[in-house]
Amino acid sequence: MSKLKNDTLIRALKREPTPYTPVWIMRQAGRYLPEYNQTRARAGSFLALCKNPDFATEVTLQPLARFALDAAIVFSDILTIPDAMGLGLYFSEGEGPQFERPLRDEWEIRNLFVPDPGEHLRYVLDAVAQIRRALANEVPLIGFSGSPFTLACYMVEGGASADFRMTKSMLYNRPQVLHHILDINTRAVTAYLNAQIEAGAQAVMLFDTWGGVLSGTAYREFSLPYLQRIVAGLKREHGGEAVPNIVFTKGGGQWLEDIAAIGCDAVGLDWNTDIGEARRRIGNRVALQGNLDPAVLFSSPEIIKRQTHQVLAAFGHGNGHVFNLGHGVSQFTSPENVAALVNAVHELSPHYH
Repeated sequence: MSKLKNDTLIRALKREPTPYTPVWIMRQAGRYLPEYNQTRARAGSFLALCKNPDFATEVTLQPLARFALDAAIVFSDILTIPDAMGLGLYFSEGEGPQFERPLRDEWEIRNLFVPDPGEHLRYVLDAVAQIRRALANEVPLIGFSGSPFTLACYMVEGGASADFRMTKSMLYNRPQVLHHILDINTRAVTAYLNAQIEAGAQAVMLFDTWGGVLSGTAYREFSLPYLQRIVAGLKREHGGEAVPNIVFTKGGGQWLEDIAAIGCDAVGLDWNTDIGEARRRIGNRVALQGNLDPAVLFSSPEIIKRQTHQVLAAFGHGNGHVFNLGHGVSQFTSPENVAALVNAVHELSPHYH
């Protein structure tokens, strides 16, 4: 493998010295970009876009053509695993993801299987390999997966939910049934992320999007131990290069010490957590990723620059910071404002290194 021309992200995740703070944006290939919408229209649907490596490569590279980002993230969806399990993923216009066969009955849950990534998720691995070739080692490629608990929420609810009533009813009434789903998901996610690493992903991220809806006790029983199992099972290097990992629990600011203790390289922060406080609590153990409020991007370039500086200053001097939003970029964001953010990070962050 030839060396990365820009390995700032990898070094920051390993808490090594960097000349500036690297920046990438969750959901950076998405609906806020007109060129993404054109490609999606050509693909015919969101799922067709995900499942075609040519289209997935095209949209993964689009934000890098516009902005001086320090990483690409493979274009995919967190629900590829349950779809590969046969739950029938589909997207209704304006509705978000839904499953034709949500998990309600015990027999369906007992029949769950761990998909073979090489067979059932080949399109993702093909996209990873193709994107890696197209990037030509300019910047690293991030692979990702949803966390076991977050996947379980969609699998049990049948889609997004306001209150996670079905999942939480199962958690309290039939905890052993939920643990069975989580065990299968954990094995599936570990195999899937390792397959992405084998295909060329140079860092991997776990999105525990709904972990924050749990009580502290439930989080430590139904999300955290499964995250820990995945981190323990991940390949830590490939082709002689380290492959760092990031764990992000949205709404998980009160459990930072617990998350940092599972052995991950970096902890993602949402915008509710003060990054300076997070650094005091866990920054001597892990790198930190985040955490500008995505809504700041609805303001002006001057305000974006000021707010970006606040995040950089709150983290302070030293290594181990990857700049990002505290959640995915909104589809209503102006691309010019994303450019203002990326430029501000590159302009202001060298002062802190």
